[in-house]
Amino acid sequence: MEFLMIMGLVFALLAGVVMGLVGGGGGIILVPVMVYAMGVDTELSTAYALFIVGVAACVGTYRNHKSKTISKKNAVIFGIPTILGVLLARVYVLPAIPDLIPLWGDYVLAKNMAIIFFFAFVMLAAAYSMLTTKREDPDGSEVVNLNYAKVSFQGILIGLVTGLVGSGGGFLIVPALIFLARLPVKVAIGTSLFIIAMKSLVGFLADLQLRVIDWQFLFTITAVTVIGILLGTHLNRYINGRKLKKGFAVFIIIMAGIIFYMEVS
Repeated sequence: MEFLMIMGLVFALLAGVVMGLVGGGGGIILVPVMVYAMGVDTELSTAYALFIVGVAACVGTYRNHKSKTISKKNAVIFGIPTILGVLLARVYVLPAIPDLIPLWGDYVLAKNMAIIFFFAFVMLAAAYSMLTTKREDPDGSEVVNLNYAKVSFQGILIGLVTGLVGSGGGFLIVPALIFLARLPVKVAIGTSLFIIAMKSLVGFLADLQLRVIDWQFLFTITAVTVIGILLGTHLNRYINGRKLKKGFAVFIIIMAGIIFYMEVS
């Protein structure tokens, strides 16, 4: 058990580094690690991940604010509908999902397994989008007239999806900021962390009354993840933005593959 806890803390550190480098991905690591290595219930893991990712993102946001890699305008425009989506997911959608979901005949799917499979499919879709999009990364000089209805719809959808699976959602927010707001990739990463900080902590607070929280465990994982994000935001200054985006997509695919393997083996 001690070995699994140590491994969990190592992966928590990695989760923070990844968040600092690419503006997301913390929940993608944390949820599977807590479920498979630490034995935490899947639904509770999604709540823990919201808190951990939210606190770590606050630290990353402070660092990015100092280096002027946050678009506050786009953080508000994308962030408000995303927060709304998270609240809908945690307060209404997640509690409404039955513990056993009928499929066909006598076959049923457990709620926890449905959540983790949904998580993996969303990861693969995001990775595919990032690897196949041929547009050049913007340099920040382009004047963009945002379609607010489209942005609001995407924000609510991202909030719903990430609220269900306990992820910060950087793997969805960063591409949206790049392709809709035409932000340079490093500004998109910094802005993504700002949005993640807001929506993740709001989602956790909305969920708090429904859970029994092991605060000692939660604070320990959070502290290690914060150390990781400090390291990641420092390394971010020296790594090419396009390589970050492609590397992030490959990383997502690997993590999704691990999830599928663990569930079917």
